[in-house]
Amino acid sequence: MGFQINTNIGALKAYNSLASLNSRSQKAQLRLATQKRINSVADDTSGFNVGKSLDQKVKLMQAAKGNVGSAKDMLATAESQLISIKDMLTKIRAKVADASNPAADKSAIANDIKSIALEIDSAIASTKFNDTDLLMSGASGTGASGFVFQTGAASTDTLTVDYGQYTGGAGSVTGGNATNVHADVATDLGAAIAVTASTISSLDIDDFETAIDNALGSIGNSVQRLDAKDDFLTSAIANSQASVSRLFDADMAMEQLNATKASIGGQAATAMLAQLNMGPQQILQLLG
Repeated sequence: MGFQINTNIGALKAYNSLASLNSRSQKAQLRLATQKRINSVADDTSGFNVGKSLDQKVKLMQAAKGNVGSAKDMLATAESQLISIKDMLTKIRAKVADASNPAADKSAIANDIKSIALEIDSAIASTKFNDTDLLMSGASGTGASGFVFQTGAASTDTLTVDYGQYTGGAGSVTGGNATNVHADVATDLGAAIAVTASTISSLDIDDFETAIDNALGSIGNSVQRLDAKDDFLTSAIANSQASVSRLFDADMAMEQLNATKASIGGQAATAMLAQLNMGPQQILQLLG
């Protein structure tokens, strides 16, 4: 030790050490309080940027997963109604077969067919999902253009659900309420609504039923793709959240050790600073 009293070098070094220990203790305690390893950009600049980018992608993928769920719900609604329509077409076919019986009351059968056809017309016109027409074309785009859903983090990652090309179009059902429907739907359904006892035998709904079958097939294919995208998004979200956690979340056990170590070190440094601060008093013995 030197004999300078104007500048206490040892005490200054102890002070710097104490300040460093206090800073480390405060950082560890802050991480324990927030459970975050990165509390400011300065803590880890590159980690902060990467983590925030990943966090943004997670939120976008979560939104996309919500879109996938909405698309499934919409398709389930359309599918349910299309199956109901197909069942009603089967009833019409059965009525046409009944009319081939010479003893049958064809006028009554024609009225039954009309009733079923009008119900089909009503189903097509009224099937909606959140006020969006599902079986007719319109501003919502359920015709050939289809519905477009974002199914990934990127705005270009989309899926077009286009079953509506088989049911939507520019036709109108004669005698019914359904408009902007496929030509085959409009023609066959209009004929069923206008059927009479004398025209039952010539009633043809093959094209209409084919359109329904094609729409159901398209829905099935779309649901399969949506299921695959849902599985991928679930996995991608979990993996991305794990990466964000590694970057941002504090290791609580390690930070507790760091806080305890820094606290003990600070106490020792404080004691040593006090002793070193009294060192120059030894010079007084030389001046006595």
